[in-house]
Amino acid sequence: MVISIPDPYDFHLSTVRFRDFGSDGATVWHEDGLHRVIRGQEVRIEAALGGVRVDPFNAESAEEVSRLLGLPFALDPFRTWAAGDRIMGPITTALAGFRPTLNPRPFEALVVAITTQQISLQAAAAIRGRFVQRFGLKHGIAWEFPSREAVALADPREFPALGFSQKKAEYVIELARSELEFDALALLPDHEVIAALTALPGLGRWTADWFLARHLARPHAWPAGDLGVRKAVSAFYADGRPLTIPEVRAMSDRFSPFQNLSAQFLLAAARMAG
Repeated sequence: MVISIPDPYDFHLSTVRFRDFGSDGATVWHEDGLHRVIRGQEVRIEAALGGVRVDPFNAESAEEVSRLLGLPFALDPFRTWAAGDRIMGPITTALAGFRPTLNPRPFEALVVAITTQQISLQAAAAIRGRFVQRFGLKHGIAWEFPSREAVALADPREFPALGFSQKKAEYVIELARSELEFDALALLPDHEVIAALTALPGLGRWTADWFLARHLARPHAWPAGDLGVRKAVSAFYADGRPLTIPEVRAMSDRFSPFQNLSAQFLLAAARMAG
């Protein structure tokens, strides 16, 4: 079965992060398609006329794949808005067909954020790959991402061998053992999501901003603390002058009401520019 995705859509362009940044085994690029385990069943996603083909297709796989491929984003209004910006307009034209991806599961999204704190995305993917293989379940090509319950029972002494620092091991396990209701976060306004997440050890504003951006797809999420975002904003809007976190955060209103999509497209454009 095919999930329809509004044109313009380029599956390969939109999923480039799964190739360029390495795989943690939970979402795997293989033979021009993505593999992911959903509700205990491995699913393959590949380009198809008008969208993507999902096999096997059912209600659960359709819901998760739709989120994974960024269907919650309303790109047409964003492109209309961007056309009036002398910088963002050409970027969206150059990236025609690009639709940012999301991490569809809250626990996974937060573990991904913790592992990427202060290290490269490639290094984080390698560490997370060992974590997935230790606590997840192997299917055909992909692994099922470890459940919150499995991680809550984990021995923190196992984590250094996987590449985790002691602190990050503590953060992941405490997250799994916390009383935070992940699904309930989707019902909260942005500032309450930030407050709930930053109340936990190891989850700061950077993590909360990316959770809003890449899990909840909140339109006003603006990860000003992210080095990549700061570099991209600097390159495109400040003639390369290094910008501080407060300076980038203060620029948020310039991109309203599309801060999240602006950040995602700026990052993609910066990667494309090399």
